[in-house]
Amino acid sequence: MAEFIFEHMVVLWVMLAVIVFVCLFFYTAPYGRHAAKTLSPSVKGPAGWVLMEMPASLVFIACFIAIGGPFTITQIVLLVIWQAHYAHRAFIYPFTMRSSEKPLVVWILASGFVFNLINAYLNGCYITMNPQHYPSSWLMDPRFIIGLLIFIAGFIINRHSDYILYNIRKNNRNAYEIPQGGLFKWVSCPNYLGEMLIWFGWAIAAWSPVALAFAIWTVANLVPRARSHHRWYHEKFEGYPEERRALVPGLW
Repeated sequence: MAEFIFEHMVVLWVMLAVIVFVCLFFYTAPYGRHAAKTLSPSVKGPAGWVLMEMPASLVFIACFIAIGGPFTITQIVLLVIWQAHYAHRAFIYPFTMRSSEKPLVVWILASGFVFNLINAYLNGCYITMNPQHYPSSWLMDPRFIIGLLIFIAGFIINRHSDYILYNIRKNNRNAYEIPQGGLFKWVSCPNYLGEMLIWFGWAIAAWSPVALAFAIWTVANLVPRARSHHRWYHEKFEGYPEERRALVPGLW
């Protein structure tokens, strides 16, 4: 019965991602450069972003603590891979982003908090409750190796792109600039491209329906966001490089 409920939760989770994907093409979430003046309750500074992102790190660990082990080496490796991204995302990244200086609307914070909580719960539960899917031999499986390489490539692209944006914020806190260097030469949002690679790599390495659902959610959130960013750059900067695409070099 529990397995039946879990499977249907994953199906509903993917269906919700599809709905969100469509909606975000018509509505740009009001945070970061797209934030607007509002009377809605908000949280200022990095605190809002930490609160929003921390369930992804803490709930995933909580799944391991709740099960209590013993765990296979593969399960531990997957835990480390997950935390490599989310420990940084929750507790370091918010202090380096320009948008952390802007108020974060409470309903955005709450929706992000709930998403991270559910997503971490589904992924953490699947990995901890299915040790038979993750024997030590899985670390030598081509799917794990390919997935890990894609994850690492996405991780490097994401971090390098964020570093470029961080330097812009550090040197010019009162204005935006056209990012230069790295994959910014070809796309407006290489940080989003990197994040998509991270979670598609995760989906292959973990080889689970919930990991695939997360990859689908990443596309649903970031493809429309990249489109909005790309339009914003063209509207804000005269002579913005025409050869740059929104997300995928040479394509879109």
